[in-house]
Amino acid sequence: MKILVLNCGSSSVKYQMINPEDKFFMARGVVERIGMAGAMLTHQPHDREEVRLSGEILAHKVAIEYVLSILLSKNHGVIKDKNEINAVGHRVVHGGESFSTSVKIDSEVIREIARCMDYAPLHNPPNLKGIRATQALLPDIPQVAVFDTAFHQTMPDYAYMYGLYHRNLVDYSDGSHGKNDFDDWGNIDYTYFDYMER
Repeated sequence: MKILVLNCGSSSVKYQMINPEDKFFMARGVVERIGMAGAMLTHQPHDREEVRLSGEILAHKVAIEYVLSILLSKNHGVIKDKNEINAVGHRVVHGGESFSTSVKIDSEVIREIARCMDYAPLHNPPNLKGIRATQALLPDIPQVAVFDTAFHQTMPDYAYMYGLYHRNLVDYSDGSHGKNDFDDWGNIDYTYFDYMER
């Protein structure tokens, strides 16, 4: 089995081609500076020297095309045909409360990841760009989303609930660190301090 693992950031795509049966990476690398001057792909096959390629990489889809091309390259590649890829795994930062484990990507999963963009505005949008690009480039290969927030879904409530006065209790079971809304934080803080002064 061969799995391509992608971690798409705002201006980068990190990747590994792994063989879980043999427990080793076949190749790994990163495409950096997507959409900027000086874009670079750094590729490290497990049994050969590191390779660096620069190019005009304006979008995540182009970055993933570069990744697939070098994985298939006669001199630097580790596979002969893209159909050797059995699955693609995507790191997704925020899955909200909907996902407590990894899931096969379908239209509903994509909708839910998009719905969680406000919780991870720097991460979920490029995660989705990578998913959509891979769906276009490898349409017949199953894709799986692995959520950072899934870990927090399995925590008991005493481990993820902040110890504030019960009516102001803040629930972070979705894996977030809190809202990016100053008023909410201000209200929680002031209410807590008002309670402590009683």
